[in-house]
Amino acid sequence: MAHKYFLNKVAAIRTLPIFLLIVCFSAIGQMNPKLATKLDQEATGLEKKVIEWRRHFHQNPELSNREYKTGAYIAEHLKALGMEVKYPVAKTGAVGILRTGKPGPVIGLRADIDGLPVEERNGLPFASKAKGEYNGQEVPVMHACGHDTHIAILMGVAEIFSKMKNDLRGTIVFLFQPAEEGAPAGEEGGAELMVKEGLLDDPKVEAVFGLHINSLTPVGVLTYKPEGELASADGLHIKITGRQTHGSAPWAGVDPIVASAHVITALQTITSRSIEVTKAPAVVTIGKITGGVRSNIIPESVEMTGTIRNLDTGIQDQVHALIKRIAQNTAEGLGAKAEVTITRMYPITYNDPKLTTWSGPILERVAGKDNARIIKAQTGSEDFSFFANKVPGFFFFVGGMPKDADPKKTPSHHTPDFFIDESGMLTGLRAMLNLSAEYLYRK
Repeated sequence: MAHKYFLNKVAAIRTLPIFLLIVCFSAIGQMNPKLATKLDQEATGLEKKVIEWRRHFHQNPELSNREYKTGAYIAEHLKALGMEVKYPVAKTGAVGILRTGKPGPVIGLRADIDGLPVEERNGLPFASKAKGEYNGQEVPVMHACGHDTHIAILMGVAEIFSKMKNDLRGTIVFLFQPAEEGAPAGEEGGAELMVKEGLLDDPKVEAVFGLHINSLTPVGVLTYKPEGELASADGLHIKITGRQTHGSAPWAGVDPIVASAHVITALQTITSRSIEVTKAPAVVTIGKITGGVRSNIIPESVEMTGTIRNLDTGIQDQVHALIKRIAQNTAEGLGAKAEVTITRMYPITYNDPKLTTWSGPILERVAGKDNARIIKAQTGSEDFSFFANKVPGFFFFVGGMPKDADPKKTPSHHTPDFFIDESGMLTGLRAMLNLSAEYLYRK
């Protein structure tokens, strides 16, 4: 661990002359402890402002690839800090580049900025009343996943680092990314588009950090996992075609509704009977089924959509093949036909092992040893994975649940009652500041 290594070095050189001590500390590449103290002081001093930013974005959420006002607000903030700003990028995102003027690493820090088509009902005085367009319909919009806190935290990091520019070295690229929840149908977006546009290439980022607030983790706690942390997400579409007939004479046709029911049931055997679950879990979910027009007509076709989650790329390929085989053969056995389309969306979110080992002790210093915890892999997904596929990445979670709350009764993400205890944001701010500054001095 980095800090154990550091302490051993200190013990070994304790008796050396002062000028050699200076050389040894420089070679180790650790930032000055006074800088860490100063970062924490600046974070505490900015906490109120960060919360105000969060509330502004919470009241004014925008859907994926439609974050026009959000992106503009962020870009103006970055410009006011004197940064080099790229805006708009990836349609509605913003990037700020802070160059210290001193040689050192180039790191990327990411925050996602989009809301969700969810109607808020948690009773907050700053609750969203915003509307947007989703799939051609007007819908309520809410920051039901905490992206508003991510924006505010990274804006705070940008402000503090701009103020402390002379204390730093290297370059920091602030990536305010739209469309994490997925671009609208027929559009590109998100981290994948930011990577495609070369936003990690100029300047060339060598490591990227990201965080996510978690409504089910207590305030003050930071969690993470080495290697595969979050699952891949693939879209699934199955069309079952039969032969239409009158509902009173099912023998005269081929019922795609019955065939669909058999397909859905058979798909559950993938994870229960075909996957080596001790190696990595997998999920196959059908979330929507559409078919028919009235009670006395057996329709010609039924369509199903769903999601596939995996934490191992080899198992991911196996699951895809099994879905196609099971759907097609099951439908054929009932006289119907199945067309299966699988769309690879988000890769597995992978925390670089070396970077994670290095980051762990810093999170312990920020939150306390008992509050920096390694967790099991999660079947949720994140398009931060595209950044972490391009360069080594580290993604961690920040507790946002009130300390006295019961996680079994606390509303989860993507729900109307989603709630974040804003006191947890300071821990996230401090964690991102310390990780970033330490990395700039590690080489």
